[in-house]
Amino acid sequence: MALLDTSTEFGQRAERRLREEKLAWLTTVDRAGTPRPVPVWFLWDGEESVLIYSRPGTPKLRAIAGNPRVSLNLDGDGNGGDIVVALGEVVESDDRPAHEVPEYLEKYRPLIERNGWTPESFAADYSVPIRLTVRRVRGH
Repeated sequence: MALLDTSTEFGQRAERRLREEKLAWLTTVDRAGTPRPVPVWFLWDGEESVLIYSRPGTPKLRAIAGNPRVSLNLDGDGNGGDIVVALGEVVESDDRPAHEVPEYLEKYRPLIERNGWTPESFAADYSVPIRLTVRRVRGH
């Protein structure tokens, strides 16, 4: 069974937004139980996982090591609609560095350049790949 039912309006919209949106909020939970939302760039594989790159040694990575259950939230429309939330578990992965992932570069090259990076310098700064296995997508 597919994670998203693209025969429905919500499934079509959620799939499009997961593919096209540039920014999402990844919410982890630290050891004290405090939710820690952080903005992330992400690459949806179209099936059931999301690739994210992190700087090493971040609170996000420490939280994931203690509790891999996370949510990935896309911004709504400002009026309580167009909500998409992906729930699942995230782990450090053995994915290739960002500058070696053509789909990631295609999506983020303008933002990488706008922020003064080259693909290689971005990959050096954000050198820890993490992969979210999505178990459920909800919203409206």
